[in-house]
This record gives sequence, C-alpha cells and structure tokens, in this order.
Amino acid sequence: MRRADRLFQIVQYLRGGRLVTARALAERLEVSDRTIYRDIADLQSTGVPIDGEAGVGYIMRSGYDLPPLMFTREEIVALVTGIRMVKSWGGMDMARAAAEALVKIELVLPEAERARVANANVFAPPMELTDEVRALIDVVETAIESRAILRFGYADRQGATTERRVHPLGLWFWGKVWTLVAWCEMRHDFRMFRLDRTTGMAITGEQFRPAAARSLAECLRQYEERYGPQD
Repeated sequence: MRRADRLFQIVQYLRGGRLVTARALAERLEVSDRTIYRDIADLQSTGVPIDGEAGVGYIMRSGYDLPPLMFTREEIVALVTGIRMVKSWGGMDMARAAAEALVKIELVLPEAERARVANANVFAPPMELTDEVRALIDVVETAIESRAILRFGYADRQGATTERRVHPLGLWFWGKVWTLVAWCEMRHDFRMFRLDRTTGMAITGEQFRPAAARSLAECLRQYEERYGPQD
C-alpha cells in the first residue's frame, strides 16, 4: 500500500469518534507500530486534529472531514474515460476496483463536479476479451507486483507450444491484445507473450530477484534502440 493511501485510511479509521490504538491501526494496515506513530505525527503536523499518544490511543476531534476533491472538466473526463476503459478492457479485479474507485471519487466531489461525472459522454465499448484472458490479466498483475515467477505453455503463430518460466515485468495493451513483457528463462532474453496464446498460467511460488540487466527499463531501452523512440 502506498503511503498516501495509508494516511488516507488512518483518517478514515479515526473518523468514527472513538479511541483507536496504534496496535489496532498497525494490524489493519499491516505495518509496524512505529510506522503508525510516524504517520500520526505527520498527519498532526499538517493540521489533522488527532489527539492522543503512543501507548494510549488516538481519536479525531469531531467536525473534521477531508477537503472536497476539485477537478477541472478535462480532468474529470480523463478520469471517467480511464475508469470506463479499465472496466471494459482490464482484468476482472481491475474492473471491480475501477468501479469502486469511481464511486469513492463521486462521494467526495462537490455537487457540480459530481454532475460532470454523470455527463462525461466518452465511452469504452467492451472489446473481444474472453473471461479467461481478463482473469489472466489479474494473475499477471499480481505476479508483477510480488515479483513471482510465472509458468505457462505458449503457442507461437504456427501453433507449436513450449513451456515457459518467466520473470513478469509489465503488461502492455495493444488495442485488442494484452501482452506480458517478461524475462524468459528459456530464451535468456526479453520476450512478449500474448495472453490469449498462453495455457495453464500459474504462479510458481518462487520469486525472482530484481536485476538491472533483466529489468523493464532495460527492456524498453533495447526496444527503443531497435525500433526508435516511442511517443
């Protein structure tokens, strides 16, 4: 969880007007007590009215709320368009998260901006993505985040299948096709794999160590060296 998200969650937990211990917050957010102490101190320094101390607990004085989000019309259209694209073309978990994110944004927007969300007439009709591919997107995204080695069968253009073990680095969307960018253990090189050509995709339970020579940055450098800068 990003630190900004964690600070937001702490404020949300304290808004109930009850005493909450650092230990309880740490368990909910899966961090150490010391991290909570630092976060609380930082929130207090920015004017968030949190009372309490370490070893006792914390409580937020009544009347405090997060300031409303203010977006321009262009920013709202961009946000809504992006969320609608994820709902139509992303993974299943991504789609659910996008829908929940839009609800949260609408809840904290002022009335005028909330109406702009409803009137954003930019849409993203569903593409020809199967449920299987959409589920794979979530699996790969999880593997990228946790640096987990993936195993799967991969069919080339002629239909010949090989078994691969890869270090997932990124997901690229080409308009109709999602590809996994990875370091392939069999080829000892970077490769792109169309998700709709994979079979038996599974997280192995093993993790790979980050290395500059096998990083996404190096992959992109080689790609630009071969094909030129990509705008």
